[in-house]
Amino acid sequence: MPIKSLPVRAVLIALFASPCALTQAASLQVAPVLVEVPAPGAASTLQLRNEGNRPLDAQIRIFRWTQVGGNDTLTPTSDVAASPPLASLRPNTDYTVRIVRTSKAPVAKEEAYRLLIDELPAPATSQSATVNIALRYSIPVFFTVPGNAPKLSFELQQRASKPAILVSNAGDRRIRLSKLKFVDARGGTADFGDGLAGYVLGHSTRVFAVPASAKAFGAGGVVAISAQSDVGPIDMKR
Repeated sequence: MPIKSLPVRAVLIALFASPCALTQAASLQVAPVLVEVPAPGAASTLQLRNEGNRPLDAQIRIFRWTQVGGNDTLTPTSDVAASPPLASLRPNTDYTVRIVRTSKAPVAKEEAYRLLIDELPAPATSQSATVNIALRYSIPVFFTVPGNAPKLSFELQQRASKPAILVSNAGDRRIRLSKLKFVDARGGTADFGDGLAGYVLGHSTRVFAVPASAKAFGAGGVVAISAQSDVGPIDMKR
């Protein structure tokens, strides 16, 4: 069965060799797209697969994931290791990556990390008329404490003379938000679409810039939020 993939971004790494150049499809696939390890567990695995007809190389790194000033921040860590750090995948072959929490301290509250998996570009050749595309997968990794729950609040602020909504999570568990929508006191809406809007980590704040399409949004403040989440639907009013 093919492994489902969730590419976070595609990076163009070579210019078109000619106006009629062809695009080379990316071959790396990853599963699962989220890793969660309940305490007292300390290890998990995921699978890489090369669906192409040529060998490929992948770089594997893990970073601690925090939210600082309302934005996602990744920093190097020695508390969790991903092995191996580099992988050479033959065509139509699965490869196992092991994720291990190396810190000996018990998990007191949920810890968040991001596993970055980069498909490394094939060496360019002077005769090639293709555009190489390097994919980056950013996989959330959580070491959790069972029973913890998120606790949300929200407020409207002005940032760089533009309205932004701060969603804070005072709970010990992250929350994943999709189909996110805010309503102001006049009934105006700031709609972030049907897809993933983002995560708010435990004891953290995430800033959501109000879309430019939401003209005059925010009069009288934000009074309601609705969303789908990994813990169920959200419908909060002030």
